Amino acid sequence: MAEKVTIATVARHAQVSRQTVSNVINAPHIVREETRQRVQDAIVALGYRANQAARQMRTGRSRLIAVRIEPTRDGINGSVLDRFLHGLTVTAETAGYRTLLYTATDAEREITSYDDLLGSYDLDGFVLTGTDHGDPRTAWLAERGVPFVTFGRPWDDLDAHCWVDVDGAAGTAQATRHLLAAGHRRIGWIGWPAGSGVGDDRRAGWRETLREAAVDPTGLDRETVDGIAEGERCAHELLALPTPPTALVCASDSLALGALQAARAADPPVPVIGFDDTPVAAAIGLTSVSQPLGDAAARCVDLLTAVLDGPRHTPVPVLLQPSLVRRHTA
Repeated sequence: MAEKVTIATVARHAQVSRQTVSNVINAPHIVREETRQRVQDAIVALGYRANQAARQMRTGRSRLIAVRIEPTRDGINGSVLDRFLHGLTVTAETAGYRTLLYTATDAEREITSYDDLLGSYDLDGFVLTGTDHGDPRTAWLAERGVPFVTFGRPWDDLDAHCWVDVDGAAGTAQATRHLLAAGHRRIGWIGWPAGSGVGDDRRAGWRETLREAAVDPTGLDRETVDGIAEGERCAHELLALPTPPTALVCASDSLALGALQAARAADPPVPVIGFDDTPVAAAIGLTSVSQPLGDAAARCVDLLTAVLDGPRHTPVPVLLQPSLVRRHTA
């Protein structure tokens, strides 16, 4: 059986790096003409997906988009992106696109996956999830002219590229106003360490809403990595204060589920609100902020299609509004 021809095979034949082969296929304008011709000759000589490569060089569409499957965490908040992926796949299929799923545990490995995927498949573009400050993934794709949109804002420059996001600050503001309306003043916050775009955004909604109500939030917040045990520990810390909070808002359902263990032992029990409205939240009656994930997925497909249609189309970023789902815990 003949050896399978890969991007590495082409690179060895042309005496260039795998990255150069990927650039010739996906962003030929950034490669010197002599090198580009050598790689193209190798592609033809080796029969490396010659038809697909030719279509990509002519900017023809394959109707194939790629999106990452998030690493498994605690099985609670990970379900959020599962719902997003399902919505994206269904919407893309309706629009005539297929969805290619891939895995990566961090940004560096994801960029390596881009290189492999672009060298092996005739992709039209990517949908990225989980954006943060200084995201190297978007820079890598933009430098190579690879079309993409993100589910999540470009936190350092909102005009950097096309994006869809959910207004986390608006969600936690809804949660905080709900507790204020119920008579609570000292409302605690359990969230992620500072520096996370999503985490900081959600914390800001809680903080600014308290300030608007003339409540000083100083000392009422705790920071931790995401997790049930971490949420419980932070809740115990807050509830042990000389003047403890009478209600808690959390950055995720995982943190809220942990906080709930401590809150139920308080006298009187302390209301708890989570974020993401996961199936676990629904099952145990946890009040939580719900994201419109189906709408977000559909908007991502719409934006990517507009990007692919070219400069005559100027897609506008989309910021969607969440909603508070009220249950027994608040």
